[in-house]
Amino acid sequence: MTDKKFTVIRGGIDLPPDIDKRSFCSAYSTDTRLMGVLGLSIHWEIEKNGIANDFYQFFYLDAEEYAIENYISVHGNNPEEIHKVENTLMGGLGGRKSELTERECRIILTEFAKLNEKYEKPFPGKYDEYSFLLENNPDPDQREMTALMKKICTPIENDYQLIHYFLMRMFGKDMIAARFISSQDVNLDLYSDISAAALCKNTIDADITSENPGTYITESLIELDSSYMIAISKIEVDGRGTVVDFQRVNAFKVTPAEAAMQLARPEFMTIYTLLFDASEFEMRCGSLIDEAMSSSYDNGKMYMMFNKHNNHVKSRIFMLSEDVSGLIYISESGQLLAVSYSLHGIHTLESSIRKSPIAGGAFPIAKYEFKEPILYDFIQSDFYDFNDFLEFIRDDDN
Repeated sequence: MTDKKFTVIRGGIDLPPDIDKRSFCSAYSTDTRLMGVLGLSIHWEIEKNGIANDFYQFFYLDAEEYAIENYISVHGNNPEEIHKVENTLMGGLGGRKSELTERECRIILTEFAKLNEKYEKPFPGKYDEYSFLLENNPDPDQREMTALMKKICTPIENDYQLIHYFLMRMFGKDMIAARFISSQDVNLDLYSDISAAALCKNTIDADITSENPGTYITESLIELDSSYMIAISKIEVDGRGTVVDFQRVNAFKVTPAEAAMQLARPEFMTIYTLLFDASEFEMRCGSLIDEAMSSSYDNGKMYMMFNKHNNHVKSRIFMLSEDVSGLIYISESGQLLAVSYSLHGIHTLESSIRKSPIAGGAFPIAKYEFKEPILYDFIQSDFYDFNDFLEFIRDDDN
């Protein structure tokens, strides 16, 4: 736990020794508060010795557990650097930008900083660069908070979207957001005996026993502490974006194998041989992975691309993983594995590769459709070549 505390006694007018003046220019956040996460960006003009310069702050905020989770700053006005940081922190959120005032930024950061204290999470990055934003609690009233929540929450477009978001927030113990989309008399403590959980899958069906067309039965597969449960609920909505009744029907544990069956989906894969060294991929690929999140493994590196929207939340069946549009895995042996969970997704990814600068140096050698995901099994194996891995598991099955 860091020794930096949320409460700072000194006044808010002090400036760091390297700044003579600081002026607010603009700010925005993603409208993804109902997903439990927010990306926040603030643009300042700072002045030292009569010379003005731009200063950008980027925050990644998690309402369930990590609070102010990440912070990166950019000095100057280099569009490429700003775009890179923006994609690093916000590329996977899929939301639209909402303009904010300086006061609204302070309100948001103050609320999330309280979670850092609650969960004993250290403040990330260069705390001294943003600590002034956490001084002098803005203390907004309910009307101001409601107006701000409307800015940072995507508009509710159908009942499915409302119910998925409500259960997502409720199981995540994010009661501020859950209350925002429910009426005051809705009981949010019905699952208080269950610790904070991730909504992995949610299926919604109309309650045919009810005369109200806005009443639904939901089956939620949730993950908590490396275990899984099914929760059955009855939810009534008013058709205007508000949950008006919420009842717990049943909740019971399921095995990881049963959960895996529920989450099973096909995986489409195209394998390419690279005619250049795998270590040169990022230098050669142009904008192909501009908005991807990367993860390094023992035998390669993976790039995860996300949809630029959260439309999967509007469907009758919600799956947490459906915000991923595609994956690229570069193995040290010189293979590129392009992966998606739908035919449309793999075709789009193949098209992007054909249009990228690596097109002349990446040749497709095989295409597969698997009934369930296999990429992560390969990544975690000791194999360098996917075809060798596939031959091994086929022999093992026989």
